[in-house]
Amino acid sequence: MRRWLAVCLALAGASLGGCVLYPEQFAGNAARHESNSSLVDFLYPEHQLPPRENSVPELHLPLRVGLAFLPAHGSSGPGPDAALREELLERVRQRFKDRKFVSEIVLIPDYYLSGRGGFDGLAAVQRLYGADLMALVSYDQVMHGDANEWSIGYVTIVGAYLLKGNRYDVATLVDLAVVDPASRSLVLRAGGTDVRHGNATLANADLEERQKSGYGFSAAADQMIEHFDTALNGFESEVRAGHANVRVVHKDGSGGGAIGLLELSLLGAWRLLSRGRRTAQDPAERRSAA
Repeated sequence: MRRWLAVCLALAGASLGGCVLYPEQFAGNAARHESNSSLVDFLYPEHQLPPRENSVPELHLPLRVGLAFLPAHGSSGPGPDAALREELLERVRQRFKDRKFVSEIVLIPDYYLSGRGGFDGLAAVQRLYGADLMALVSYDQVMHGDANEWSIGYVTIVGAYLLKGNRYDVATLVDLAVVDPASRSLVLRAGGTDVRHGNATLANADLEERQKSGYGFSAAADQMIEHFDTALNGFESEVRAGHANVRVVHKDGSGGGAIGLLELSLLGAWRLLSRGRRTAQDPAERRSAA
């Protein structure tokens, strides 16, 4: 009954406007598109297995960090376009570039990583850019669309009239992982997600899907940045307490982390003790020295 009602409404609009329907689809169907890039598949291509134990990463402060999107992997959807990828990377760079232990965050085009899977390829890009660590952005977005009899569009002499009918659901994940290629270790990671729903017409379904896809990536990236900021604050606290599984070395050769703090504390205590001994020196010895 609803199908015939939709047909009658569309025909009435077309007849009043003196125009014909475009495009028509009254049979329901579903479509699924996925775009993704995988950190695991990039670092361990061809089903390679991770090492049983990673060596301890050595962080040379201040850090020069290379930041890049991982190339798409087995996607049936378009994924974020080049302009959106650059925009999202710039958001990350602006948020973290002023950290005191960071000297520079360098944006690396993702085509430098294409065909360079594995830690060996990643290390080659790291050396090319002189980076201490590599920050890699991966993503996964799934879009479901259901077309039905309500998704029709028609034109009259006074303009276009659209009946929204296509139902779509977009789920997006954006992940940021900081990797040390030298030790083949994951130093830090955080992710963000976004889920949104809506309706579109057959006439402009592709346009609306592209827009919602971009909104999903943007919202998930914003959440990822907030989560990464929280994770980074916690990581800094663990380094200062000596609980982080890293070794911190300043580029001037001095040690960092808990060892560096302990050395400074001992040096301060020794100076105070020496000063106290000089103060307590025998008055006769001080007069004799004078």
